[in-house]
Amino acid sequence: MNEATRTVHLRIEGRVQGVGYRAFVEMRATALGLSGWVRNRRDRSVEAVVQGPTATIDDMLEACRKGPPGSRVDRVELIGEGVGCFDGFEVRPTA
Repeated sequence: MNEATRTVHLRIEGRVQGVGYRAFVEMRATALGLSGWVRNRRDRSVEAVVQGPTATIDDMLEACRKGPPGSRVDRVELIGEGVGCFDGFEVRPTA
């Protein structure tokens, strides 16, 4: 990891469960070459951590704001930024 790498922790709210949102995030992140994870939350939001080049993270944030067809994204909250080392991208169990 170098200084051009960015790691963001997100919470996405709206109609984001039961519409393929996690699969959308996983496919988009993989296509962009990002690492991290995504999971549903019991409060009906989706949580994700994505890591990669800053410009690519910006593209991912824009994709998260739009979501897949059938979703309605009301809010993408940046919970935090930090460090970590992820290998690939995974869908995690609901928390």
